[in-house]
Amino acid sequence: MIEIENLHKSFDEKQVLKGIDLKIDTGETIAIIGSSGCGKSVLIKHIVGLLSPDKGVVKVEDKDISTLGPNQLYQLRKKFGFLFQGSALFDSMTVEENVALPLVENKSKISEKDIENLVAEKLELVGLQGTQKLKPADLSGGMKKRAALARALITVPEYILYDEPTTGLDPIMSNNIDNLIKDLSEKLNVTSVVVTHDMYSVKKVASSVAMIYEGKIYFHGKPKELLNSKDKVIVDFIARTCK
Repeated sequence: MIEIENLHKSFDEKQVLKGIDLKIDTGETIAIIGSSGCGKSVLIKHIVGLLSPDKGVVKVEDKDISTLGPNQLYQLRKKFGFLFQGSALFDSMTVEENVALPLVENKSKISEKDIENLVAEKLELVGLQGTQKLKPADLSGGMKKRAALARALITVPEYILYDEPTTGLDPIMSNNIDNLIKDLSEKLNVTSVVVTHDMYSVKKVASSVAMIYEGKIYFHGKPKELLNSKDKVIVDFIARTCK
């Protein structure tokens, strides 16, 4: 379980998070929505300890992240896979080297042959079999997202954080990525946090949804409840995002 209590975060004079309270149950897929700049990405970076709160607590498995030492935080991060908004693949590396990077960086006691087999397995899982020797420049936008997802999965994480997984993709590729997120959640029983502005993705992949508005959680419930809401703030947001 992930528990967030009274989370505040500012950058210079701009206060982004103003008291976020949220619980994410083990095994659920939650979508985090809200207008651009509302703090969605800031929130998930706190979950994995990439940012430290100005005030408040972020707990993963009852451990307050802000109290962990470097080694403890490092061990906790091994339980996470993170799909960055821009994929964050290294241009100088092949797809195989990019996907294998977490194992190499973690100095995993796995033979080169086993790493090679694991990379092939994860690439097949995301529909990219046979792409090991390609460079990121050889891939389409959707393929880059899938390669980055294979990298996020290589350590067999218990939690996967997705930062705008369908941004910049055409509707067909967005649908493919949504299907992948849903399938992986069901097959691997991971806890998934999906930051998105795409209401079609929310309807397809999420078991629950949390909306950030004015620095706080404005809504937390089922996607159907959100979509049927008569609240003006929610109705206006959905109307803007579904144009």
